[in-house]
Amino acid sequence: MRHAGNRAVEHAEAMVDLERDTAIAGIRAQLAKPGAPDCGDCGEQISKERRVAMPSAQRCAICEDRRERAAKRGW
Repeated sequence: MRHAGNRAVEHAEAMVDLERDTAIAGIRAQLAKPGAPDCGDCGEQISKERRVAMPSAQRCAICEDRRERAAKRGW
């Protein structure tokens, strides 16, 4: 029975690794996409500086900051 427990742990670890690798691949794919010229939230033009710093940006810095703060608060 000891081997069955080890296999269960190994399977669980493999699933965690797969989930992590899938998440990383998704993030890399998102970062490889070209960003939007205008903010997806407020519609204002995304600044040149932001587009240089984050070419995949979909929001202006102000809207992204608001979104990140809300996410930290669980909103």
